[in-house]
Amino acid sequence: MTTLDIMSFAPQGSPHFDNPFDDAEMHEPEAALFDRDTLDAVVISDLHLGSDNCQAKLAAAFLQSILDGQLPARRLIINGDVFDSIDFRRLKKTHWKVLSQIRHLSDKIDIIWIAGNHDGSAEIISHLLGVQVVEEYILHSGTEKMLFVHGHQFDEFIIDHPVLTWLADGAYWLLQKIDRTHYVARLAKRRSKTFVRCVRKIRDGARRLALEKRCSVALCGHTHHAEAVPANPDMPVAYFNSGCWTESPCTCLTIQRGVVSTHCMMMEADFPRATATAISAF
Repeated sequence: MTTLDIMSFAPQGSPHFDNPFDDAEMHEPEAALFDRDTLDAVVISDLHLGSDNCQAKLAAAFLQSILDGQLPARRLIINGDVFDSIDFRRLKKTHWKVLSQIRHLSDKIDIIWIAGNHDGSAEIISHLLGVQVVEEYILHSGTEKMLFVHGHQFDEFIIDHPVLTWLADGAYWLLQKIDRTHYVARLAKRRSKTFVRCVRKIRDGARRLALEKRCSVALCGHTHHAEAVPANPDMPVAYFNSGCWTESPCTCLTIQRGVVSTHCMMMEADFPRATATAISAF
């Protein structure tokens, strides 16, 4: 993994960020992305292993950096949809490598796997990778209490309209195949009123649930849309979405002493070039 470029955004009280990567200005690479202290957690979601658009090579390089100690972390939180389906015949060699790395990581650090709507049976996953699968997870970091849920439980559309969901997924996959930069697919997604409503419902539902559980931060996956939304007087819960690993840039979160940062990584040719955005929740 190469040195990451860092971009900082204002903390609480700043304007709403629908997508922290859209208008960000790139800066010169810093000497190191992360503090030398071990991170409380690294968070990824929505790898969709088995799909043609899974950025497995980049995911493998990223996980290897954790295994090698280049990115020291106490735990890896996988916030759902590691698999595209439980048809393991669809998994390629690089996809199996990612699963192998997760298994090796479980011998070194804590692995928390939060069930997503694509992951299938928790029992199968637990047996395959030797990790416990949960519906939700609460992390204490610094002075903050953080709630993790995948987010599909707030998505009424996929429940009420399974055929339309399947058709939309197919159209999105086709756009990604046509345009390898994924710009057209991202543009179509952001201009879809249904998608925008879905993102809002998941964000609002997760924040309400976090508030009920007396958490100060809610973190989701599912939407494939990286977000960082500060708390405000009307809603004292910050919200983060870890994005996905099926389009470029791929995204993840890091957590250290109560601060959540969003990072994006892109693949250039066959070698991962990483860029990152740090967004403080507070």
